[in-house]
Amino acid sequence: MLTKTDQDDRLNIARELELQLADFWHDVDTNWGRTAADFYTEDGVFEASGATYRGREKIREFYAYRIGRGPRIAAHTFSNFRAEVISATEAKTTWYLLLYAHDGEPVLPSAPPILIALASDHCVRDDDGKWRYKHRKFEAWFKGGVETTTLKT
Repeated sequence: MLTKTDQDDRLNIARELELQLADFWHDVDTNWGRTAADFYTEDGVFEASGATYRGREKIREFYAYRIGRGPRIAAHTFSNFRAEVISATEAKTTWYLLLYAHDGEPVLPSAPPILIALASDHCVRDDDGKWRYKHRKFEAWFKGGVETTTLKT
């Protein structure tokens, strides 16, 4: 059984990771992901629904490509956040991604999400004390309508 201190530590880490996830998607949706790659370790892996990007620079390249495609509105929403705290410097999380997106300028017509996926993150606390994604994987459960953005590697 966890002690009160262990429970508090687990809750604090889980909350940190959930807030970070919100900050990550806020950057992607309102800043075109200009700092999204910084949320990953140098050797981080991002397994998207259509491609896998290995390393922070490849992830940065993906978000630069996304910007270069032109106007696109996206709302990455998440729910059912869960965290398994392994240690003070390592955790695994799962959550559901609901992605609403379409090319163009707002206001766009409303539609169902173009992707619903089970997301899994392997998170590590880096030397600078910040949590970073070592590995993120989307397992698509539902997909339709507008295509997701994919940089073919």
